[in-house]
Amino acid sequence: MPRPEIEQITFTVDGREVEAPAGTMLADAAKLGDVDIPVFCYEPKLGAPVGACRMCLVEIEGIPKLQTACSTPVRDGMVVDTQNPRVKSAQESVVEFLLLNHPLDCPVCDKGGECPLQDISFGWGRGETRFVEPKRHFQKPVELSPLIAIDRERCILCYRCVRFSQEVSEDYQLILHERGADTFVGTFDGHPYVAPFSGNIMELCPVGALTSQAYRFRARPWDIEQSGSVCTMCPGQCNVSYTVRDDRVVRVLNRQNDAVDDGWLCDRGRFAYQSTYVDERVTGPLVRENGRLVEASWDRALATAAKLIDAAGDRVGALAGGSASNEDGWLLRRLMTEVVGSRDFDSRPAGLLSAGLQAALDAPEAQATVEDLDWAHAVLVLDTEPVDDMPVLDLRLRKGIRRNGVRLAVATSRPSALDPNAELTVRFAPGAGEAFVCALDAAIGGVGDVTGLAAAAGADPEAVEALGRMLREAGDDVIVVWGERLTHIADPERAANAARALLKASGRLGLLDGRTGSGLLQVPSGGNGRGLREIGVLPNVAPGFSEPAKVGRSSREIATATSAGELDVLHLLHVDPVATFPDRALWQSALGKARGVVAHAAFLTEGVAAHADVVFPSEASAEKEGTVTHPDGRLQRLRPAVGKPEGTLPTWQVLSHLITALGGRATALTSMMVTTEITEAVPFYAGITHDEIGGFGVRWQDRDASEDFPAGDTGPFSLDAPVAAASPNGALRLGSFRSVWSSPEVRHAPALKFLAPKQRAELNPDDAADRGIRHGQRVLVTADGTVVSATAHLRTTSPRGSVFLETGLGDESASALQSTEATVPSMVTVESA
Repeated sequence: MPRPEIEQITFTVDGREVEAPAGTMLADAAKLGDVDIPVFCYEPKLGAPVGACRMCLVEIEGIPKLQTACSTPVRDGMVVDTQNPRVKSAQESVVEFLLLNHPLDCPVCDKGGECPLQDISFGWGRGETRFVEPKRHFQKPVELSPLIAIDRERCILCYRCVRFSQEVSEDYQLILHERGADTFVGTFDGHPYVAPFSGNIMELCPVGALTSQAYRFRARPWDIEQSGSVCTMCPGQCNVSYTVRDDRVVRVLNRQNDAVDDGWLCDRGRFAYQSTYVDERVTGPLVRENGRLVEASWDRALATAAKLIDAAGDRVGALAGGSASNEDGWLLRRLMTEVVGSRDFDSRPAGLLSAGLQAALDAPEAQATVEDLDWAHAVLVLDTEPVDDMPVLDLRLRKGIRRNGVRLAVATSRPSALDPNAELTVRFAPGAGEAFVCALDAAIGGVGDVTGLAAAAGADPEAVEALGRMLREAGDDVIVVWGERLTHIADPERAANAARALLKASGRLGLLDGRTGSGLLQVPSGGNGRGLREIGVLPNVAPGFSEPAKVGRSSREIATATSAGELDVLHLLHVDPVATFPDRALWQSALGKARGVVAHAAFLTEGVAAHADVVFPSEASAEKEGTVTHPDGRLQRLRPAVGKPEGTLPTWQVLSHLITALGGRATALTSMMVTTEITEAVPFYAGITHDEIGGFGVRWQDRDASEDFPAGDTGPFSLDAPVAAASPNGALRLGSFRSVWSSPEVRHAPALKFLAPKQRAELNPDDAADRGIRHGQRVLVTADGTVVSATAHLRTTSPRGSVFLETGLGDESASALQSTEATVPSMVTVESA
């Protein structure tokens, strides 16, 4: 559906003339005239109004009956009265009726002091009731889930929570049980409400019926403060508001920024703040002594780290994790290039693309925004699972399909949560993304051997042809949401070929022409993946995608060189490659053979705990200051909501101290000064200030400085002979995925521990039957003598010939069976334990 053209109309409310966009609901349009119409059930984020609570009744000239303002669109010349005796009587009666069974327990209710029901009762209520009958009673509180408590006596049956479950997140778990005065909210099967976005219903609730188990009875509105920042746990970078009491975060709410998150949060971003205050967190420097990490002073830790790096000369490799801010990444880059004299640093877990190719993929004319997904004619989700990789993107896509008829196609190796919403789904073999995009390009262009290329990708040629036809015929606004892992290929030529094929296919669709509403949207592997590559934290890319004079080693090459004794020291910035990178065995060897490992970490993950010689504490999200860059190019500010624990320094300051200790020059005294250095070095960031970024961020593509973006260079390439996926031939191809719940923060947050994933082997029921495996049975997945134990999870939508394991689960991780040096994905055997 094309974006609607906005037409302004004029209407009158309470004697005031107001201008508003045509079609705006009266409850919203009245606010433009500073008139507040009370509502309970209405929430624009939920979609079309239902007019259930009747709180917003108003009188409209020419209509005999009172009308609900939430479901009445404004029209030119409309005359509205919200304050006459007839309206006032109706509103007072609705409040009186809503309070009929409400327990009026405001003094002990968590919502007391910030409750819409309280506000509306004082502003529009009668102040007395005619009802003297006994109130209804329910057991209270009831655990709706381990995260959410429900006080059913307080519920006013506004339907908001049920509508979110059924119409927004589409998990369909919440329903209304019983009828009449006995109605209550619950899950349809009586099981706990566990879903990636369940916490949003607590913010939607206009009374104190749904409350956070983690926040319950922890604070009252008059002794807390709200502090806005950005969540960096995934590329979604949702805007958050930290609830702070006594310099501690006690709750996380959404800080609505429609261009980024549409007003929603995933449960990881909402509850993982608890990990800030657990005993396992690293809050001071650690130094290895007699084989053990022990507490040390800052002077000793900095001196030890400087000594290790200095002794290694230029034989130092560095890795930056996705949670690193632009400022952290910039100072790590300065430390390596200006002081150490090495370009062996990377911010990607695998793969290597040239500066020209990176520039072509990120060019302003090729970029779609998150908001564009609402109105696209068609969207292709390619080699990414939004609910795991960038959760709010999942909700945005569902919204576009539901409200505006966006046509969705999903092309992945593993079945996606979006498959039921997709008009077309295509499966290809794990690791065969290069061959698939080559086949897709041929299908879109109508030339080339689609059948042969699809077979090389392990995909159905007819499905690939249908996908190409759908994208060609969809219309002008087509968006490709693609996962960075598409280019996580060990062979640089294959990685480049996959990227070039994607660009060629996008060019055929006209996505690279700068049209508003179409283009590419990359989902990085880390939260600030785009920002780190734009400032040059890559071995072969300088700031602003310029070509460096010298090219360094990629992350895999760093691991190989360290294992071979060619690099002596590894510097790990907010990353543990043993836990999160492909080829676990290679990284265990690299860290084990390194003469020194310097790490910045909030928790002692397995690689850091076993191999780090110096550990510097990292700030939690609520303590961090700096900037990050959203996947669509929006720079956003991180603002500290609480102070850091005694003994913790900001990461940028630690890196500055290291630069000074190694004989370099520390040019920045504050985080903002580091930001200024970045904007001076990256041409298309030129002139960006913290004030311009403000509370909602700024897309650099929308500024004049974007004209200084370098021209991309795809270079010569051929789409004729991509590496074919291996034939199972009795074994199974190994695919991998990372759950939204797989992170140290989830494992250490008391409220989320129950969601920490355990290894499961997802496979097709027919493949399982061939091996005598039942659902829920323990199985052994074996490759080259390495064995991983898992629980069999049978999925009818899982493609035959493949098995999928999770990453980030220690010894049982999929990465224990993967080798980044392999030309094709690992082949494994699966058998009963």
